[in-house]
Amino acid sequence: MTAEPESAAPALLTRLLVPAGLLASVAGAFAYVGAVDPNEPGHYPACPLLRLTGIYCPGCGGLRSAHAFVHGDLTAALGANALAVAGYVVFAVVWTVWVAAAVRGRPLRITLGPAQLWGLGAVIAVFTVARNLPFGSWLHP
Repeated sequence: MTAEPESAAPALLTRLLVPAGLLASVAGAFAYVGAVDPNEPGHYPACPLLRLTGIYCPGCGGLRSAHAFVHGDLTAALGANALAVAGYVVFAVVWTVWVAAAVRGRPLRITLGPAQLWGLGAVIAVFTVARNLPFGSWLHP
């Protein structure tokens, strides 16, 4: 019998430690936001950009979106911040791919080139501008 099968389990656990820690942190944050309603005043600070300028930033409504998402209300989550819901889905997909790669003993390599980064920036900018214009009022939190 070789020592390789015996050491495979600790190696696997070591590779899964960081993804598991990240998932535990995110799950803890979502559990807190799910338990402490951001719709109730006084629990969370207000967005400083919204407070000072009246302009919705790309993150405005993110806590309300997370709260609705935790409670299974996808319509309310999308209404509070559709970009945040897209982020939750992207996180879930990337985390799953990361775990699958870790189980296989391969590192996760996601390389975004300049075109993808500019595209992501453009999506965030368009979302931010659109939600602050009259025709984009359906994107307000």
